[in-house]
Amino acid sequence: MIMKKKNIGSVFALYPTPAGVVGTIDDNEKLNWMLMGHLGIITHKLLSVSLHHTHLSTETAIKTKRLSLNLVNDTMLQRADYVGIVSGKRVDKSQLFPWHKGEGGTPIIDEADLTMELEVVDDYEAEGFHNLICKITNTYINPDMIDEKGKIDYTKLKPILFEMPTYKYLRTGEIVGDCLKLGKELKETLNNE
Repeated sequence: MIMKKKNIGSVFALYPTPAGVVGTIDDNEKLNWMLMGHLGIITHKLLSVSLHHTHLSTETAIKTKRLSLNLVNDTMLQRADYVGIVSGKRVDKSQLFPWHKGEGGTPIIDEADLTMELEVVDDYEAEGFHNLICKITNTYINPDMIDEKGKIDYTKLKPILFEMPTYKYLRTGEIVGDCLKLGKELKETLNNE
């Protein structure tokens, strides 16, 4: 039986996405944190971080060509939400998270289980947003979040997700299947019929 679907209009329905705190340091060593939820994978080596043109972090990232992306976890969530609702142009947010400089010179939140240092390689402007195309220069992970094969274990990492239509945060972590294995099993079943 084919289920009829309801057209709900032009709704951007690719959420949820990982919630991240962007960290920037300008040439005068002014540090700023900002929550972001518009993140995209472009290739296996590039990602996009979409930031509104009015933000201090946007200006700094464009000027310095570097930023950090700190994935939000439970312990950071309230402060991460706060840095998303107050402007770094009016409020000093530098002391909200314990941090250190990464090898690429960007601020790394100590309690973030995963942080990527990013180099801005391009900027695509659209509808008031700077879509910063970034190369990952360094990735830092809590050693407890690595599996026996040296890979990130997302059942332990459990990054917080941001869901746009209802403005809610969600938790991740449950494995529901093995990529490529599920399709291979179906392929074998179909070939044996």
